Amino acid sequence: MDPKRFREAYTKLQLLDERLTYKLKPRAMGAARASVEQVEDRVRDLSAFAIELKEILEALFVAIGSKPQTGGETEPGAPAATE
Repeated sequence: MDPKRFREAYTKLQLLDERLTYKLKPRAMGAARASVEQVEDRVRDLSAFAIELKEILEALFVAIGSKPQTGGETEPGAPAATE
């Protein structure tokens, strides 16, 4: 596993969470129904979230399947990479 790539992907996941998750949580609409514009906005937010999440998951899988980059920083306490 490449810890640097893994950390970068995890950071992107945290930023995505901070930026969009609150927009996707269900809201109590009461007796009122959502307007067409509100529904379109929610669908747009959900689409953006799904696409970015797919890209982050892809980066995580690459990080997990990759060897650590040589010459770079290693995780504290982790043994040095050997070829």
